[in-house]
Amino acid sequence: MQRKSAHFLFLAVLGMLVIGIVMLFSTSAFARDAHGDVYFFIKRQSLWLGIGLIILITAALVDYHFWYHTWWLWFLLALGTLALCFVPHFGLRINGSRRWVGAGLITFQPSEIAKIAAVFFLAWWFSRFENRTRNVIFGFLVPLIGIALLVSLIITEVDLGTSALIGATTLVMMFVAGTNAILLGAFSATALGGFIFTATCMPERMGRLLAFLHPENYKQDAGLQQMQALIAWGSGGMEGLGLGNGRQKMLYLPYAHTDFIFPMIGEELGLRVSLLVVFLFILIIVCGMMIALHAKDRFGMLLSCGIVSLLALQAAVNIGVTTSLLPNKGLPLPFISYGGSNLAACLFGVGILLNIYRQAKLEPGNQKRITMQARMTPRI
Repeated sequence: MQRKSAHFLFLAVLGMLVIGIVMLFSTSAFARDAHGDVYFFIKRQSLWLGIGLIILITAALVDYHFWYHTWWLWFLLALGTLALCFVPHFGLRINGSRRWVGAGLITFQPSEIAKIAAVFFLAWWFSRFENRTRNVIFGFLVPLIGIALLVSLIITEVDLGTSALIGATTLVMMFVAGTNAILLGAFSATALGGFIFTATCMPERMGRLLAFLHPENYKQDAGLQQMQALIAWGSGGMEGLGLGNGRQKMLYLPYAHTDFIFPMIGEELGLRVSLLVVFLFILIIVCGMMIALHAKDRFGMLLSCGIVSLLALQAAVNIGVTTSLLPNKGLPLPFISYGGSNLAACLFGVGILLNIYRQAKLEPGNQKRITMQARMTPRI
């Protein structure tokens, strides 16, 4: 499995990209903001897919230790672009949040850069100070302060979902690095309470929590998306209504081409293809963990864990939201939902995983071990 982990990883990602493009073609034509062109979103996503594949190939060819030496550049870039969200004429306010930066048709979310920057920083820190991981200051306080700089700006944008995603990934990486588990547990409970309190102070977020707890009472406003998503699941059943025959995308389910594209897969292609998507994510997680376990150094191992955690947690939250298992968070489904910056960031992470695999495979020790095993294998 380990020898073929990169191949399975690439095939799983490729399969989801195909499903994503097909479903976006089916659903985006009915988007309310289609800009007068039924192919507007599919054209933009195809462009970003081409850019993302170039990024993936480049990241797969560049030695991943390059990110060890340039982590601070990514960190500063993330801080700078996040700050631009609040600068007039650069930051864009959409649906009450300032998450986008750009001009005209060229827009992107700086929080996608922040995700990668956070992983780079933590992997560098716990590799640089490996012997001080159990120290409260070096192994707990300083890493959290560094991540807090990024998260504070993202929370100010009113993006609790991405903030929680980066926070959860941080805790996973710190646990893998060897940080005191008791401190992590106490901090996790405190952070969860803080997020709930913050959400209760924001009317829109409080509405989402109430809609999650009492969906029937909020099915016309805050709970509309999740209620319509459940209708889509029920309509699709096991076999689905057929590609292109979904009804919820016809302005019944808001943002069916972005955050809620997973129920559209269930409605049009059925439960079997929906479970196939879940299986592909599980395959990515397993292959990513295999690559992490066989990385040739601590930095590669932590970097792999961080990237896999980002992809896995984001997918889990999206699937949980669209099946009404979690409150609405507004996170896209990796590789499938419409969103160019998220797609590029996810493919960038996959490219790094492929390079870590290549570096471990080309390591002299591994090559020597493989050669010895081949010599000891009896010939038939």
